[in-house]
Amino acid sequence: MTYYCYPEGKTKALTMSYDDGRTQDFRLVSIFNKYGIKGTFNLNYGIMQTWENRVRPDQVAELYKGHEVATHTALHPTIGRCPLTEVAREILEDRAGLEKLVGYPVRGHAYPNGSYTKEIEELFQSLGIAYGRVVGSSNSLDLPSNPMEWQATCHHNNPRLMELGKTLAEFQKKQYLKLMYVWGHSYEFDDKDNWNVIEDFCAYMGGREDIWYATNIEIIDYVEVLKRLRFTADSTAVYNPSAASAWLQIDGKSIVEAKGGCYTSLV
Repeated sequence: MTYYCYPEGKTKALTMSYDDGRTQDFRLVSIFNKYGIKGTFNLNYGIMQTWENRVRPDQVAELYKGHEVATHTALHPTIGRCPLTEVAREILEDRAGLEKLVGYPVRGHAYPNGSYTKEIEELFQSLGIAYGRVVGSSNSLDLPSNPMEWQATCHHNNPRLMELGKTLAEFQKKQYLKLMYVWGHSYEFDDKDNWNVIEDFCAYMGGREDIWYATNIEIIDYVEVLKRLRFTADSTAVYNPSAASAWLQIDGKSIVEAKGGCYTSLV
């Protein structure tokens, strides 16, 4: 039996997502870096130009290095109530501005105020957005069935945060791919005076050899690599048309790396 794996044959992953680009991100990023955890940070390019208590444009590239910068619209409107022409302008201005700061295509999104419609989903996909995070908690450790309506496992203030983290950390069934996704706003830690919540969580979850620490877009892109694999009818070989490697578990024993652009034997 052939099973898909995360990179290096791992079957568990952790990703984080934080909105608005407040100055508390400096402390949050330092915690992530300390424990080897990766985050996605959803920024409003229009707001960061003029509002106080925001990460400045000239700080973005260095602060979020090694993490992902994603869109959150330019001015944070409730886009489900806006004309699609304005929604398009909001996302394109945010993408274009952020891309100038970070130097790579910005392709992720978190819907501001949790507002979206099916028409907005389709619009965003046509404008280069690969996924959209919605609000709420699924309390699930499964991959998203629809990346444009990606609901996180839980908010960091969810009382089940550590319980869900321990479930992932202790999960041993290799026939499943599990993902924990935590979201929030870094300023909430100041508001509630509970930085210990994220510090304790990251200390417990970080540094584990069997967990893939990834940004949102890394997960989406890797799943696409898996989807593009072309197996022979008897599953004894696979062609990987992507540039990136894919990882497979064979008969519950061996782990095989199917390198990009290569035809790989699985026996």
